[in-house]
Amino acid sequence: MLATSMEVADSAAQRNKGLLGRDRLSPGEGLWIHPCEAVHTFWMRFPIDLVYLDRKQRIRKLVSDVRPWRLSGCFWAHSVLELPAGTIRNTLTQRGDTLEFSTAAQLSTYAGEPPVFSTVGRS
Repeated sequence: MLATSMEVADSAAQRNKGLLGRDRLSPGEGLWIHPCEAVHTFWMRFPIDLVYLDRKQRIRKLVSDVRPWRLSGCFWAHSVLELPAGTIRNTLTQRGDTLEFSTAAQLSTYAGEPPVFSTVGRS
């Protein structure tokens, strides 16, 4: 499991803001930016792990512990997960893994709960 609380940045404004203004990402949190093939960490306050995905949610590139004031990209990516630093190492995530996304409603035992967050895991 890479994350249990995944925010989605799928508008231009959300993609531009990303994680700017935050002090940290807690374990289990993340941001899924799509479409996206490159990110920067200018003005960020903490390091992050990056997981680049193609359109089939297959991992094309992994970048661990990206410090503030860096650039990273992957021409084959369609989206990027921004995760707390150490997540890639701690979950043994590898290039070529395929991710599965589940909404909170799919995981909840309560019927009718809105799909607020997503869970991301390896398959």
